[in-house]
Amino acid sequence: MTSSKSAIVIGAGIVGLATARALALRGFSVKVFERGERAVGASIRNFGMIWPVGQPAGKLYHRAIRSREIWSALSPGAGFWSEPAGSLHLAYHADEWQVLQELAEIFHKEGRPVQLLGKDAVGDISAAAVPDGLLGGLYSRDELIVDPREAIAALPGWLTEQHKIEFYWGKCVSYISDQVVYIGNEEEHEADLVFICGGADFETLYPEHFAQQPVTKCKLQMMRLAPQPMDWRIGPALCGGLSLIHYKSFKAAASLAGLKERYEQEMAEYLEWGIHVMVSQNGKGELTVGDSHEYGLTHDPFDKEFINRMVLDYLRKFVRVKDWSVTQTWNGVYTKLTDGEADLFFSPEPYVYVINGVGGAGMTLSFGLAEELVDGL
Repeated sequence: MTSSKSAIVIGAGIVGLATARALALRGFSVKVFERGERAVGASIRNFGMIWPVGQPAGKLYHRAIRSREIWSALSPGAGFWSEPAGSLHLAYHADEWQVLQELAEIFHKEGRPVQLLGKDAVGDISAAAVPDGLLGGLYSRDELIVDPREAIAALPGWLTEQHKIEFYWGKCVSYISDQVVYIGNEEEHEADLVFICGGADFETLYPEHFAQQPVTKCKLQMMRLAPQPMDWRIGPALCGGLSLIHYKSFKAAASLAGLKERYEQEMAEYLEWGIHVMVSQNGKGELTVGDSHEYGLTHDPFDKEFINRMVLDYLRKFVRVKDWSVTQTWNGVYTKLTDGEADLFFSPEPYVYVINGVGGAGMTLSFGLAEELVDGL
């Protein structure tokens, strides 16, 4: 054993970075091992939304708020862009508007900073919202936007500078035994604690343990639109009605079941592919658009053009932009729990811990989750 308080984190995505930070703040010397030359997984293939509005009241909402506080504090020092843009869910049908009215009342009682807006008030905060047929929207001030590619790339350098965390790139951990991490057959690193934050790669380390867990994988498709001309901004991140049946916090609305039933009848193909449509804007003016959800342990690696077309078709129903040029398309894969839980935390052997299963909420929950888990050890 090493004589100092030490920890190794495997994986430099958002869960690994958040865990490394939490450990360093509690006095650990930390090493992070990442098999790639940089993080290129789900942590950079997302909207960059820190999204408390989607989390149910209680532990998960407070975890999301704590994560947002950390993101806001890190942004200036680490040198990545962030914007407290908030979010705006739009209604174009009476049943969508009913759900938003119910959620506004519920969220107000929970103490969330939300506001129910009529058509004209929506136009005052977002020039991008389509006015034709618009009934109103639910605006939340909680949400923060970052560019995940920029933020995930910037954080390792800041963590090294501020907390002396050591990063080892291009190092694939082969196995772990007796608190020793092995890189192939030649390189060994010892620590008091080891944390595995491998995201969708759960076949490399302890696959027999993961086989006993309620996990699958989710593939999503997303796009990026060109920087909007003349520094034009959309305001808050914008969401259509389909997003109302996606997030757990919205299940509190009594009318949601009826709304979902209509979608099942009128938009069955969208539900088949798990499509709900949102758009965020980064500091360069680019728009990130998505997404879809396909579940299974092994996915077709190729994008489906018709899914991207469906996403853009639905987006045009509630968003108008200056430039619709698609500059990039991609897919991402993340671990998803099948039992409805928000995270997976277990110890496959003494002093080794797995943190995984944050699903599509890694940017929203990881910083708060890591603090909770490290404090609880």
